[in-house]
Amino acid sequence: MTSQANQTETEAGRLILKGIVKDFGSTRVLDGVDLDIRPGEFMTLVGPSGCGKSTLLRIIAGLEVQSAGSVTIAGRRVDALPPSERDVAMVFQSYALYPHMSVGANIASPLELRRLRLIERLPILRWLSPRRARVMREIMAEVRVVAEQLQLSEYLDRRPAQLSGGQRQRVALGRAMVRRPAAFLMDEPLSNLDAKLRVHMRTELAELHARLGSTFVYVTHDQVEAMTMSDRVALMDKGVIRQLGTPSELYDSPADLTVARFIGSPPINLIDVETDPHGYVRFAGLRLRAPAPGRHVLGIRPEALQLAAPGPESLAARLRRSENLGAEWLLHFEIEPRAPIAIRLTPADYARARPAAGEVLHLRAAVEGSHLFAEDGRRIGAAGNLSGSA
Repeated sequence: MTSQANQTETEAGRLILKGIVKDFGSTRVLDGVDLDIRPGEFMTLVGPSGCGKSTLLRIIAGLEVQSAGSVTIAGRRVDALPPSERDVAMVFQSYALYPHMSVGANIASPLELRRLRLIERLPILRWLSPRRARVMREIMAEVRVVAEQLQLSEYLDRRPAQLSGGQRQRVALGRAMVRRPAAFLMDEPLSNLDAKLRVHMRTELAELHARLGSTFVYVTHDQVEAMTMSDRVALMDKGVIRQLGTPSELYDSPADLTVARFIGSPPINLIDVETDPHGYVRFAGLRLRAPAPGRHVLGIRPEALQLAAPGPESLAARLRRSENLGAEWLLHFEIEPRAPIAIRLTPADYARARPAAGEVLHLRAAVEGSHLFAEDGRRIGAAGNLSGSA
C-alpha cells in the first residue's frame, strides 16, 4: 500500500506523451511527438504559428483527439477520457469568463459543477436543497483562499467588464487553481495584454508557479516568454519538437538553424561561408576547422561581435544605423555582399567609439557564442569545439 502511495505521489503532475500524431484531413499537424513533462515543471511549448503547439495542448486537455499515440497524466492513460475527467485545468487566451457573473462566482463555477447536484444549480429549484448552503459556504471559503493568493480579494463582487486585462487573466487563473488540478494548461494567456502588462504578468506567473509547485504546460509564440519563465522549453516546428532543453541550452547550443533563428533577441547573425583549401572557415578573426569541405552557415550571437582595430584578423563593415535600448546599444552593419549583421554594445563601449551611420568600422568575433551549421541546417558544433590552427 505504501509503495502504491509513493508511486502515485511521484506520478502526480507528470504528463507523458508518446508518438502523438494528429491529421486534419490530408494535413499532418503533429508528426510523432514524444514528451515527458516532470511533476512540478514549468514546460513551455514555443514555436511559430502553425507549428502544432496549441493542437498538442488541446490533445492533452482532451479537446482534440489524436490520430495516433497516447497521453498519460499522473500515471493514468487518459486517451478515452473526456476533458472533465483528466484532472487538468485549461487557461485560454480569451480568458473565457462568464460576463454576467461576479469574480467570485466565476472562480467558484468549476467547484459548483463538481459538488452541487443538478437540482441545486437550477435557478428556482436550487433553494429547495437543504445541503446547498453548506456546500456553497465550503466552496466560497476555497474561493477566498485562491483570491488572496492572486490579490483579487477586493474584486470578488465585481463583474469581468469592470476589471483590467491583467485582473481578468488572474480570474481565469483562479478558476483553474480552485480545482487543484494535476496540471495547468495555458494557451497563449498573455497575448491579449499590452507589452508592459505582459512583462508584469510573466513575473506573476513565474511566482505563482513557484508558490503552487504544480505542473505548468504553457504555449506561446513569444520566445522571450519561453526563455524567462520556463524550466524547460520544447521548440516546435512543422509538427515536431526540434529541440527540448533548458532556455540556456537552446540559446547556447541550438540543435539546428530553426532553433538558432527562433531563440535570441536580437536574432543570431547568419553568414554563408565556405572552407578554404586547408578545410577551415575564416571570418572576423575566427578560424574554424570544418568537418567537411564546402559551404556552411556560420551563426554568431550579437554579443559575440565587438568593435576592433583595423587589421588582417578583423572584418570591415559599414554601419547602417544604431539603436539605443537604454541598457545596451544595437549596431546594424552591412557586409559584402549586402548581408546584414548586428552587434550588441554596452553604453560605455558605444560612448568610446561614437560611431556614425555610413562609417566603416572593423569587427572581431569571439569563439563563445559562435556556431557552425551544415548546409542541411543541423548544428555541427560550437566554434570552440572546431577551432584549430592552420
